[in-house]
Amino acid sequence: MIPTPSTQPGPAGAADLVADPLRFGVGARVTVAVMSDRYAEVILGALAGVATDGLVVDTGDVSTYVGGHEADLLRYLTDLVDAVAATGEHAAVTLHLSRGCPGEVVCELPGGAGPRAVALPPGRRTGRSGAAEWALYPLADDVRAGVEPDHMRDIEAAIDLARTTGTFRGSEHFVTRLEGDVGALVETVVGAWARVGRGVQHVTSHVTVSLNSPTRSRG
Repeated sequence: MIPTPSTQPGPAGAADLVADPLRFGVGARVTVAVMSDRYAEVILGALAGVATDGLVVDTGDVSTYVGGHEADLLRYLTDLVDAVAATGEHAAVTLHLSRGCPGEVVCELPGGAGPRAVALPPGRRTGRSGAAEWALYPLADDVRAGVEPDHMRDIEAAIDLARTTGTFRGSEHFVTRLEGDVGALVETVVGAWARVGRGVQHVTSHVTVSLNSPTRSRG
């Protein structure tokens, strides 16, 4: 990811929009790789065209950190993946999401914080397609809010959501294969991550999205 200036919430109440999610360690790491000698132009152009309202965004030499409410993350990540796909260049976008993280650099969990329910709007369909390899990790080892930890229960519920959104294509070694509109892919990943968080405090998810792959077009 090409370094760009950090974006912090503005002083006029914007901090209130992200304070609770940031305390709860809600955020993502994003890395964009473009298979073109135009990579800097493509990455910087995509980043510049995506609204960061309500989010903290900090880009380094490896990845971009995006922190804030899950609904804002859904919008931002959908718009970013769509912007990269719209360039027509062969690219890969890697997303690593985390919520409820103990030990997060800026995470100060409210006293005894447990699972956290959030409401997400429907995802946006973009008209551009992609393929993804996705993994979800419910990091639960004790009873929270009366919910017994059960990793496979939560993973299977996430896969059921992928089937509902029409993005599920099958299980492969260590990952679940997703295909479809890039908006539906992001909706599946963010939606499942947030849904598992209703019963599990600490949830992470990892996905690599392939865009405009010449191999796929020949297949």
